Amino acid sequence: MAVERWLIVGLGNPGKRYDNTWHNLGRLALQTLARRHRLSVNKIRFKGLSTEGLICNQQVLLLAPETFMNLSGESVRAAADYYKIPEENIIVLYDDIDLDVGMLRIKEQGGAGTHKGMKSIISHLQSENFPRIRIGMGPRPLGDMVDIVLSRIPKSDQEIVQRSLDAAADCCELIIQGEISKAQERYNQKKELD
Repeated sequence: MAVERWLIVGLGNPGKRYDNTWHNLGRLALQTLARRHRLSVNKIRFKGLSTEGLICNQQVLLLAPETFMNLSGESVRAAADYYKIPEENIIVLYDDIDLDVGMLRIKEQGGAGTHKGMKSIISHLQSENFPRIRIGMGPRPLGDMVDIVLSRIPKSDQEIVQRSLDAAADCCELIIQGEISKAQERYNQKKELD
């Protein structure tokens, strides 16, 4: 019998240039989860950086695609195919400019909205039926969207951003234990994390 396994994906762009930018919130949340469980996302596989381990007694593969955001689906599909991970066991962490900083939204399935990384994943998996955790970076400001999402997170927002990354890691732990509704009740309604 195959081992039940979860794939947790943190979206972002590779390289120092993109460290600590808004568009890398998913990747930062993945690193937060990995550190909490003493895992290092540093093995090059599946067109990304990955690690395997146990989180809350569940077998997990953590994956940070290195394909750049718009091609994230290539990495996710490669990992899911290799381990035969069903789509409902894939959790994607990513930034959302339509949610205020400090807010999260957890959904069991749904479309990509304007997020190109999610569009790529949905296209490669041919499915929208997987859980996702959206991490707020709004409110949506005026200006060029590319410049905004690729700008560095200012020091003034670091504390609230870290709270949202910690909360996103909490949500991953709840989801892999079959408690997605608890994660939604705890975090979806809040205007801002305490």
